Order: sequence, then C-alpha cells, then structure tokens
Amino acid sequence: MADPFEVRMRFTKQLQQLNASVTATQKAAQYALKYKDMDEDLHSCIVEQLEQNRNMNTRANIMYFIEQFLQLASKDGHTNYVRMMQRDIIRVVDAVAPDDGTGSANVQVVRRVLQGLCNKGFFQEDLVLEIEECLKDRPATFEDVRQIERRIEEDRERHKRLRETMWAVPTGPEDKPEWEKLWEETSDWGSDDDLMAKEEREMRGREWSSYCSHYAS
Repeated sequence: MADPFEVRMRFTKQLQQLNASVTATQKAAQYALKYKDMDEDLHSCIVEQLEQNRNMNTRANIMYFIEQFLQLASKDGHTNYVRMMQRDIIRVVDAVAPDDGTGSANVQVVRRVLQGLCNKGFFQEDLVLEIEECLKDRPATFEDVRQIERRIEEDRERHKRLRETMWAVPTGPEDKPEWEKLWEETSDWGSDDDLMAKEEREMRGREWSSYCSHYAS
C-alpha cells in the first residue's frame, strides 16, 4: 500500500509544476485517479495549493487543470472528485481570483473554465451566473511584470495545444456528452442524498454570504 504522505507530496509537486502542456495535466490527473482511494486527501491538495500558492500563474494552471481533471474523473467513473469540486467551487474561485485584487489577471481564467464546466454539465448555469456577478466586484491591482510575461507565453502555448488535445469529446451521433455519461454512472437518488444536498446548500450559502455582497440566501 502506498504511503499517504508520499502520495500527497508527489501530487502536490505535480500541481506546482503544471503548465500549458497537455502531458503535464494528464500526468497529474492520471496520478489522482490512480490513487482515487485517497480522493479526499488529493482533493484537499488541490484546494490547499490554490489557497497557499501566491503565484497567479500557478493558480491559473491549476484552474485549467481542474476542468480537464473532472472530465477524466467522470470518464473513469469516479464521481467523488466531481462532487467534491462542486461542493468547494466557491473556495476555489476565491483562491484563484481573490477579492483583494492579487488575482485580477485570473478572473478571465475563472470565467473561461467555469463556462467550460457548465457546457459539459458539471455545473449549473445559475451557479456560474452567480459567480460571474461576484467577479464583477473583484478589484484590479498591478501584477509582477515577469508573471504577466509568463502568463502570455503559457496562454499562447495553451492555445497552440488546444487543437492537439487528446481529451474525449463527442464526435458523432453515437457519442455522449460528459453530463450524460455522468448521469448514467450515478446511483439512484435516496434520502441520504437529500440530507447531503441540504447540508451542501447551507454550506454554500454561508460561503456566498462571506464572499459576495450580492448574494442573498
């Protein structure tokens, strides 16, 4: 059995080294799926890196990683990763593009990724619209020129790789979008799910109230 501490350390290092390369993203995603029995620990690694790492480019790369990772996790049938990210998405957004202005350059990244996740059925449109409303209030501050230059280079590389992506997308009438696959792989709804959904709504309401003045529960 793998040592949990070592698994966390290796995954954390992979998150810190993410860039515009598809290979780097796939490597980290496959690692998390390989050790999916430690899904809660590895999910916490993602959130912790976003909250603790002050480099805006690293946070942006992790945000892009999340979109691709949820696609792979859904395809692999491991929906726990999807559910945990849905639960913590407000923490993630606040970490990637904080309201103190230090992540103002990442606001567009958040919008792009959330829209992609919404289009793939991982998030509801009303939630994305609520987050968009809050992002309008995020102030802008001057960023380190070196970080901006690196962002430009990574965005250019990411766009270059876009056409070379290896992620599964519907290519014909026989293919199903990710949201439909996720629905088919999900067990029937029960009383436990009702209770969990209620608790998650209450938790999300509390977080929205603290992060966004527009939100009213």
